[in-house]
This record gives sequence, structure tokens and C-alpha cells, in this order.
Amino acid sequence: MNIGQQYPVTSATFISASPGINHCPPPNIPEYAFIGRSNVGKSSLINMLLQRKNLARTSGTPGKTRLINHFLVNEKWYIADLPGYGYAKVSKKERAAWQNMIQKYLLERTNLLNTFILVDIRISPQTNDLEMLRWLGKAELPFAIAFTKTDKLKRQQLAKAIQNYASLLEQEWEELPLSFVTSSNTAAGRDEIFEFIEEQNRGFAS
Repeated sequence: MNIGQQYPVTSATFISASPGINHCPPPNIPEYAFIGRSNVGKSSLINMLLQRKNLARTSGTPGKTRLINHFLVNEKWYIADLPGYGYAKVSKKERAAWQNMIQKYLLERTNLLNTFILVDIRISPQTNDLEMLRWLGKAELPFAIAFTKTDKLKRQQLAKAIQNYASLLEQEWEELPLSFVTSSNTAAGRDEIFEFIEEQNRGFAS
């Protein structure tokens, strides 16, 4: 089966760029948030999932996304592209404001069914990624890990890197978080993520 046949995207539309939860679209359909460190490949992953080249704007400048960007998919559900974290050149005051905005959104957005935490599998586990996972766990918010840029590693390197990450998480988590192995270049992980989203959408509808 070719990538995209099982889960075609018939429409994907940019809806709004919101400075906070009070400006987001009405929470009447399922929503999935994507967040990660600056330059983790978030926009590229979203474009791959939606089969669009430039819907989510990619940039070589870390920290460019500063608003909550909403995309309507197949007229049925939203993707929310959240600001990246971990970019050192942003002031502490601005980082704090972003953090407060993001946490308020994650805690109060009633139609948010899952948050995808994007992790660059090529680098060692980063403190702010682990802190985000802990925070979501303590808040009892549903999330999944999406390992990005997996095509940059050889198969054995990738397997070892994922196992190392799992071993680290096992020190704190009784049950390992759901994870997806993705690549914006090869479309790896697309069908698995869409299968998960379709299952969540059915639960929302019922």
C-alpha cells in the first residue's frame, strides 16, 4: 500500500494563529497538539502528515513559531502547532510567557485529545524534553512521543537510540509512553499516527 492511500487528506486549511487559548477556534471537534524543541522538525512533520509542502511554515530560525497555529484537517479535526521550547536566545521573560500560554492551553483546551511531543532521536535525551513529559504525566494529560529525523540514522543506530531512550524512561515511568518512529523525508510513521488519530476521533464522536 502506498503512503497516503489508507489515510488520504482531502483538505487541510490554515485556520488561525492565536496568542492564547481564548483566541483559539471553538473546541467542538477533536484536536491534536504538536510540540517540541526548536528545530526538532515540527513543521516538516506536520506538512508530511497533511501531504502539503508548505502549509506549516518551516524556518531555519529557531523559535520562530510564537503562536498557536490551527489547521483544519478533512473538515473534521484540528492540528495545533505549538511554539517550540528550548531556544536559548529568547529572553527569560518571553520564555516564561510562552510556557504559561502553552500550559494554560494544554490544561484547559477541552477538545484536545492528545499532545505529540517531538524528539530528535539523533541527539541524547534533553532535559527540557524529559521535563515536558514529566509535566504532562503529572497533569494526567494524554500524550505520545514522536521520534523525528529517524532516516538520518542507520537501522542499528536507530534501534539503539530508541532503546536507550526507553531505558531512561523506564527509570521513572511504570508504563512507557506511546511512541511513533517518524521521518518527514520518508513519511515513516504517517499511517501509524493517522490510525491512532482515527481511533481517537471515533471515541470523541461517541
